[in-house]
Amino acid sequence: MNIPFLANWLNRHETEQGAGLAAALADDPEGVVELFSECEMLRAQAWVAGLELDQTPASLEALDQLMPRWRRDPEAVPWLGNDAGFYLGTVIIRTIPGSAWQVWPNGQPVIRLESGRELNVVESGVSWAMTGSPELSQAYAEASEG
Repeated sequence: MNIPFLANWLNRHETEQGAGLAAALADDPEGVVELFSECEMLRAQAWVAGLELDQTPASLEALDQLMPRWRRDPEAVPWLGNDAGFYLGTVIIRTIPGSAWQVWPNGQPVIRLESGRELNVVESGVSWAMTGSPELSQAYAEASEG
């Protein structure tokens, strides 16, 4: 059903959400970076497997090697994937000069590389959690190429 005023309201609402996150990022970029780096569910999965997530590219390779036991719980997959995307973004921010978090108008946080290229790391993380592809280390390698 096409209800124009409802579509306009939904679009306005999404833009406001994006504006709120964008404003938070502008006001306190380090605070937002710290918040995005928490990734509690992913860290718990890694800890159980004996991995320490130290915000390095090597930790992404180690995550790629985990047995994906979380796929047995379809409710956990999107949450873990979201965390994986934020963790991927955290590693990129910490290790690739000139990279930064940006917010699309719809509120989606993405990584903007120095070249201007934008990476939807959350989408990559969710895909990784669901199917194992792309590997987090592969996504990082592509980002580091520029």
